[in-house]
Amino acid sequence: MILFISEMERIDTTVSTSDILLSFWMGIRFDVVITGYILLLPFLIISVLTISKQRSSIVHTGLRYYINGMFTLAFLICAVDIPYFNQFFARFSVSAFEWMDSPVFVLKMAMQEPRYWMFVLPFCLIIYVFYRITTGLFSEIGQNEKGKMIPGILFSILFLGFMLLGIRGRLDEKSPIRVGTAFFSDNAFLNQLGLNPNFTLIRSYLDSRKEENKKVSLMDENKAIFNVQKYLGITTPDDSFPLNRIVAQDSVQENKYNVVLIIMESMSVAKMTRHGNTFHLTPFLDSISNKGYYFDNAYTAGIHTFNGIFSSLFSFPALFRQHPLKGSTLKKYHGIFTALKKYDYSSIYFTTHDGQFDNVEGFLKANDCEQVISKDDYPSEKIKTTLGVPDDYMFEYSIPLLNELHAKNKPFVAAYMTTSDHGPYYIPEYFTPKNKDIKKQIVEYADFSLRKMISLSSKQKWFDNTIFVFVADHGSPLDSDYEMSLDYHHSPLLFYAPRIITDHKTFSDMAGQIDIFPTIMGLLQLPYTNNTLGINLLKEKRPYIYFSADDKYGVIDEEWFLMVNSEKKRSLYQYKTKSKNNFILDKPELAEKMDAYAKSNFQAYQFVLSNNKQ
Repeated sequence: MILFISEMERIDTTVSTSDILLSFWMGIRFDVVITGYILLLPFLIISVLTISKQRSSIVHTGLRYYINGMFTLAFLICAVDIPYFNQFFARFSVSAFEWMDSPVFVLKMAMQEPRYWMFVLPFCLIIYVFYRITTGLFSEIGQNEKGKMIPGILFSILFLGFMLLGIRGRLDEKSPIRVGTAFFSDNAFLNQLGLNPNFTLIRSYLDSRKEENKKVSLMDENKAIFNVQKYLGITTPDDSFPLNRIVAQDSVQENKYNVVLIIMESMSVAKMTRHGNTFHLTPFLDSISNKGYYFDNAYTAGIHTFNGIFSSLFSFPALFRQHPLKGSTLKKYHGIFTALKKYDYSSIYFTTHDGQFDNVEGFLKANDCEQVISKDDYPSEKIKTTLGVPDDYMFEYSIPLLNELHAKNKPFVAAYMTTSDHGPYYIPEYFTPKNKDIKKQIVEYADFSLRKMISLSSKQKWFDNTIFVFVADHGSPLDSDYEMSLDYHHSPLLFYAPRIITDHKTFSDMAGQIDIFPTIMGLLQLPYTNNTLGINLLKEKRPYIYFSADDKYGVIDEEWFLMVNSEKKRSLYQYKTKSKNNFILDKPELAEKMDAYAKSNFQAYQFVLSNNKQ
């Protein structure tokens, strides 16, 4: 009920009351599954004791502690699931534990977000009431033990049957209840509302333990490599590195431009006026989007910040739940830092908070980024939340450092990861937003920070010789038209350089984060080796762009959106009109072509990664 209320804006007038009630009924079914699993063992033990006219206070006390403990954990997962869903538009899963190596950081971040406390009081109240009920129940167990054995056995068998049926969740003999059972309507939110987060957590964990799910196994590797080489126009493949192609430029630029890549936290295009937002949240980003090369149909590789950092800098996709920045050994990639190092570029990365979070600092330094500026480098009085300093201060702090790099008479490449548009939200007292909603205010502040960065940069000697690139790490799940929120992937992508890019253009071609590195190299006009899945968007075109969200993936063109969920069920939508009509049976050839494109790219990346050919 709390989750439903917190996401009420996803329910419009087209949603019927009967569908809402059916979603809650579905929720009861999944709740019964979890409840049945928890209570099965205590039920069997108490039944045996009762039928045999035995009573053990020690056993009863142990069972009471067991039940209270298990339900406390189950209720806690339900509580944590609410802010998790608000952030990811997905029920709680094993993906939430990607940050278990930084538990204190995550806990502080949650504790500093006031809206998360809304779920603490109901949780405590439920636990209190539940404990009172179980205490009363266990005081009654064993008091009435004068009944006959046969009726007791029959009643136990009857209720055991009810419990097993509840655990199975369905009468159908072929399959028990599954995640897909909850998907009964055209409303993506109501479909997910019926799930129990304990169920999705356990199911995702079990799936992650399957050998075939530890690595992507979508199609034959050789077929995938063949397809991708065809997509990328590789006519004479390198036997050692199947994605490798030597990129020569039309002309070599002697004056090497600087590169500044700004990865914007949660900056979905749905927050921009040029894409239909009516709250005027991003006046600066909107204004400069008309003064460079802007891509209307750009999509992020995944839904996590580490996906955005990795794909933007190294031009490989997000492989579902795999964490590219972590591992027993840090893999070496041929990304933007390595490519530009060969041309004597200095390199630096800025983040507002702990550089060790998500292993960003270690990974980037292992991949030729010379400096990482993080929380420990800023004055302590400037650190306002667990997420460190505000965005505009990070930009302000960075300018002298970029001046120092420029003073070496060398070009530089700098990457930024903003964080202000992520809870816990902090808005400096010197900024006055126009909207009243904090989620809108923080977008206004993020845009203000971008304006400040460009304003400060424009006063520096290196500004005229610098290419700025703006992209989101991921968007925000503002829309709920489909099981995968397209707003979570649809990102601004802008190449901005007032003195270099003078023929301003807007491109409708499909684009992705994975294309940023090759496109930058094209703008720099520097020959390089492209051993990635990215393309130069200014010279090449891709028919589709693909992306993943933990356990599902999508592939999209200018008209069609193909989604493949965790149970391999495919859906095809005309997303521009927000149509809920599934065309999968009407256009099987198109669906197969789109699916093959996505699967081939995912599988090809898994191949080069597994064989250390990345």
